[in-house]
Amino acid sequence: MISNDPPSPVEPWRMSAMDRLSQVRISPESDIAAAGRQLDQTGLGALVVCADDGRFLALLTDGDFRRAILDNLDMTQSCEAIATREPVSLPREFSRKEAIEQLNHGKAFPVNHLPIVDADQMLLGLLLRRDLFQSDGLQMEAVIMAGGFGKRLRPLTVDTPKPMLPVGGQPLLERIIGRMSRAGIQRINVTTHHSPQKIMSHFGDGSDFGVDINYVNEDQPLGTAGSLGLIAEATKPLLVMNGDILTDIDFEAMLAFHQTHEAALTVAVRQYDFKVPYGVMCCDGHVVQGVSEKPVQSFLVNAGIYMIEPSVHRDIPSDRRMDMTEFIELNLSKGRRVVSFPVIEYWLDIGQHEDFERANEDIRRGVVRS
Repeated sequence: MISNDPPSPVEPWRMSAMDRLSQVRISPESDIAAAGRQLDQTGLGALVVCADDGRFLALLTDGDFRRAILDNLDMTQSCEAIATREPVSLPREFSRKEAIEQLNHGKAFPVNHLPIVDADQMLLGLLLRRDLFQSDGLQMEAVIMAGGFGKRLRPLTVDTPKPMLPVGGQPLLERIIGRMSRAGIQRINVTTHHSPQKIMSHFGDGSDFGVDINYVNEDQPLGTAGSLGLIAEATKPLLVMNGDILTDIDFEAMLAFHQTHEAALTVAVRQYDFKVPYGVMCCDGHVVQGVSEKPVQSFLVNAGIYMIEPSVHRDIPSDRRMDMTEFIELNLSKGRRVVSFPVIEYWLDIGQHEDFERANEDIRRGVVRS
């Protein structure tokens, strides 16, 4: 007998896992650098390395890529070199209960991504933890440093605070606050100095933007860390971010990294490549041993985003200037754990006119998700 009943609807979370198949596949012939670009573009936190016929080979997460940066690996290596070959996975037919069990107990630690494969190891989809669990928001407060003069961007900043400059038709500070709000951060402190009224009149108490904003005005510039001493002592991790940064950074991943490494202070870093425009002579004294033609040197630079534990927040004075470099050195001198978190997502420090122009162009081209 043929049933006339309509087919059972497919759960939305299962559809999401299947629908993202084309986004998450990457060939083992792709190098690590290409994997980093694809991770940034998808914003899903993981890719699945597959053979040409779609057969599952390995799982590559954003954590794998961040470790590759910290280990200074050759980015031209195959992305398969940093991926996990035998991750926790799901079969074609699975229940929500089985998926949750694998997410929470499939390994000795919780996982966030589950490849779905059939009996022939063909990739069918990728299930994310967020498909099944609604986030309660990040358990931290935030501080946005918005008091700078933006001298290098004059005349644009003569009467306008740099964070209020329009990027893609929207004030940069509004983009930052919007990203924090979407991440579930509810309490945001904004430090001000130059033309504070323009910031306060635009955002008010923050309710129109889904957050609670507290303003902290610096009577005199206190440096890149000093204004934190004016903020009430934190009771949970404090996210601190310069107000002139356009980025798609994953705040949740940064908090997880900070907590996993039991850090007192986490500093977001960005890989910066410098190409020497000359042939570099390799010498032992006066004897030439070789020549390196226009080599590229890689550095990890401060990205202007930090995660601070309450126990170290109280060390910041409220009555004198302190820059973040001094604060970092202070924590190191006390033997505290300071770690670096590589930003693999889009990141741009808008400090000069060409940066401002690039930011607007990148938004126009859809390079930025924020």
